[in-house]
Amino acid sequence: MTRRSGICTPEDHAASRRQFLGAAAASGITAFGAQASALAGELKKQGKSVIMLWLAGGASQLETFDPKPGAVTGGPFRSIQTSTAGVRISELMPKLAKRLHDTCIIRSLNTKNADHGGGADLMMRGRRDDASLRFPDLGAVLARELGASDSKVPDYVSFYLQTEGRNFAGSGFLGARFGPMQLSQGMTPENLSKPDNISASDFADRMALRDSWSRAFEQGRISSSLGSHQQAFARVGGLMESQKLFDLAGESSKTRELYGPTQFAEQVLIARRLVEAGVPFVRVGRAWWDSHGQNFETHQEMVPELDHVMTTLLEDLKQRGMLRNTLVLTLSEFGRTPGINSSLGRDHFASAWSCSLSGCGVIGGSVYGKTDDRGDKVVDGEIGAARLFATIYKALGINPQKNYYVGSRPVPLTDPGTEPVKEVLA
Repeated sequence: MTRRSGICTPEDHAASRRQFLGAAAASGITAFGAQASALAGELKKQGKSVIMLWLAGGASQLETFDPKPGAVTGGPFRSIQTSTAGVRISELMPKLAKRLHDTCIIRSLNTKNADHGGGADLMMRGRRDDASLRFPDLGAVLARELGASDSKVPDYVSFYLQTEGRNFAGSGFLGARFGPMQLSQGMTPENLSKPDNISASDFADRMALRDSWSRAFEQGRISSSLGSHQQAFARVGGLMESQKLFDLAGESSKTRELYGPTQFAEQVLIARRLVEAGVPFVRVGRAWWDSHGQNFETHQEMVPELDHVMTTLLEDLKQRGMLRNTLVLTLSEFGRTPGINSSLGRDHFASAWSCSLSGCGVIGGSVYGKTDDRGDKVVDGEIGAARLFATIYKALGINPQKNYYVGSRPVPLTDPGTEPVKEVLA
């Protein structure tokens, strides 16, 4: 596999915003005026972020990243050459094909769970919960690892306007402080604006009274969940100021036109605005890819939108100098069967499917793993959810083998003994 230039390594940008603050405090740095602006700029420069494009329901690898034209399982679409010699993807993705130089395709996922609920849980957390512990999802982990305690923006935002069924996101044992800001009813956060009938001074008084009562309630009580909720609420004032990031009226008409008018496009544009402001993790859910019937019509409609929006996002991030520190993921709960059913659909399939990683920490213009000629099984480089998550963490400069602690119990970030896929890391 050939290494590509222009991609950051975890060591290049190893200092997180939290680490930078700690170093500044240790050396006695005091920032006022221009110094404060310089500090803020350095923190933003060092901060890494993730945008996950969640293809809810299970997108087909054969109509996206691992086509099998000519095979009995291949379907009607051709494959096309990409900007990387010898790498071909579906003809439904011509724009990404021209700029694959920032993207790594993994074609060898075998996650063994083809149930919507179980598969989504697994692919959002990188592992299965045990009987006594609910693990945090990727967004919560990155909120903890990459977020700044005094940030004025949310650490974790999840768009789920189109997704059917229950939401699989959650902070697990990390608590409410690292939970997602859920947007499931509209494009802007709910209940974050000051009521119109309350003046600014009255609102400030109410916040002060609430804080006083909370401090009194906390006295003599020791509770991790209470502390977590108090931390979360303490950030509300700052989060209220971040509402403008969700308003695309502040974005140029040229940029809005580039992304396109669809809801998915607008959410991805907001995601770019959020990470640019310092949000560590944004997930945008695009549904519904569950093509048990009319698989080819479904993908003929949805894949070109993904192709356009994803390519626009990557180009936008690169032009702004953000792609070196931003990892863009495309991921589902599973893929689709190579076999085509009687309704001309593809069913759930978790034995040999694909995802992509673009930007910070990965080797662009590359492919890892291989499936057989029909797409029935992985024949080279098989990995599961745990190794994928270890790879993501490593790309971001996070040690995938570190421990969290629940009481005195050590809880590893990934399953014990899990190694990242070094072949895809820059």
